[in-house]
Amino acid sequence: MWSRICVLAVCVAHVWSKLRVDPLVQTKSGLIRGLRADDGHYSMFLGIPYAEINVNDPFGPASSDLVFDGVFEATDDSTVCPQVDENTQQAKGSLDCLRMNIFVPEVASSRNKLPVIVYIHGGYFLHGSGSRAGYGPKFLVRHDVILITLNYRVNLYGFLCLGTPEVPGNQGLKDQVLALRWIRQNIEAFGGDKEQITLMGESAGSAAVEFHLMSQQEKLFDKAILQSGSNLKPGGLMEVDTTPALRVAARLGFETNDVTKAMNFLKQIDPHTIVKTAIDLDIKLRGCVEREIDHVEPIITEHFLNIDMPKLRNTPILAGFNTREGLGMNKNEEDAHYMHPDYFEDNLKLAFHQDEDFDDMIDIVRNFYVGDEDLNEEVRNSIIDFEGDYYYGYPVQESLKIYVQRGALRVYQYLFSYDGDRNLVKRMNNITTYGASHADELGYLFDPMFITETPSADDQLVIDRMTKLWTNFAKYGDPTPEVTDLLPVQWTPISADKYNYLDIDKEFAIRSRPFKQRLTFWELFYKANMKKVRGYKAK
Repeated sequence: MWSRICVLAVCVAHVWSKLRVDPLVQTKSGLIRGLRADDGHYSMFLGIPYAEINVNDPFGPASSDLVFDGVFEATDDSTVCPQVDENTQQAKGSLDCLRMNIFVPEVASSRNKLPVIVYIHGGYFLHGSGSRAGYGPKFLVRHDVILITLNYRVNLYGFLCLGTPEVPGNQGLKDQVLALRWIRQNIEAFGGDKEQITLMGESAGSAAVEFHLMSQQEKLFDKAILQSGSNLKPGGLMEVDTTPALRVAARLGFETNDVTKAMNFLKQIDPHTIVKTAIDLDIKLRGCVEREIDHVEPIITEHFLNIDMPKLRNTPILAGFNTREGLGMNKNEEDAHYMHPDYFEDNLKLAFHQDEDFDDMIDIVRNFYVGDEDLNEEVRNSIIDFEGDYYYGYPVQESLKIYVQRGALRVYQYLFSYDGDRNLVKRMNNITTYGASHADELGYLFDPMFITETPSADDQLVIDRMTKLWTNFAKYGDPTPEVTDLLPVQWTPISADKYNYLDIDKEFAIRSRPFKQRLTFWELFYKANMKKVRGYKAK
């Protein structure tokens, strides 16, 4: 009889485990009910509010310490912050948007706390969200890590930098700080280890990770992954500037030189109108160097080049870029984009203060990339190399050098070279030119919903290898703690005099200094013109 009861109990437990689709978690904000995933052994907690935007002052700081009234049903991640859709050019989103998604493997528990990866999306600080449609988690969570994706304010709502107590700047980055604080306070309730949090981002998300390494806030993570993004990117850092607010107000019919009056006007305007007007005026905001203001918690008040960055000390870093980053930048450009006679001058002025003496420098850059050729379709590949080197390759490698100099524990450099069916930006834009474009690696780390076919054998191998490297790093601070059949190459960190990298292709290889001639050119060019570099301050 007893044995029959035991068998019955086991059967009931098994059936219950199959039927249970509503995991319930008690957090400091209240009870949260999620969903069982249908594409793997994990639970999803979608659209959890971590902070709240003041609808009467949507350009200012958000507030945290939310408490849910009853059980929060975490089943919807469709909310995005106000923005203009990159494809349709239509305004969308809501101010009720500071949400995060938490994806938890079934093995996570209070007795088996898992490492956590917090992913910050890219999108030029203009658009994007942390939705599962774009960042499907199943490739990463199968390696027994918790993945968190999140939304933050973008463009005018997130990065208007007025230098006032009400709008000091970097509101979108400060949203991320509130998210990281919420995670640190609550992740153990989901079976996560608050002492093992890896902050990861791509493009603008990578620049955001770097901001958090530079910031004056407490350290809320212990490892960092930075993919194709650096605040040394030309034009990457803004200064305090009131003109965007004045211009948007004027376009909407309120002419004034008083920024306080302009802001009082803009607070009353529908968010869709605000974001669409900003884009129509070609206003594209990003992180800024803030003014020091009493009783205001800043992100940074000095340029990247002049900050000590104490958070770097003893922090493992994994960072790199893709072989042909410029492909993504050129995806929709007409020939006129790079045929303009001032093409090189217009690009270089984003990084350098220019005077008459700088004309020769412009000629040096032009001659290095295109020689005496006219700017036409035949030099497009050289222009793609220029844009990739100038905006991504050199800034990322220079950041890596700074990380080493300022005491990072270990710095692992990669170059993503693989060209397969899941190269994300090339696939989305029907780009057939050779090489790995900006953001192409994301198709091998995440499972976006628009890719529906089963991965090819080669693509699956890259998925398996990259997700194993990234999650090993999150667990151990070392992407290859041991050599295996899957990871047959030991990935060693760089040093002050050895810039080796892992070439991520169909076959792995350790190589030295990616694009050595081209990036050495930029290293020498910057040294020769350092006093003209924007943000540089002689010590």
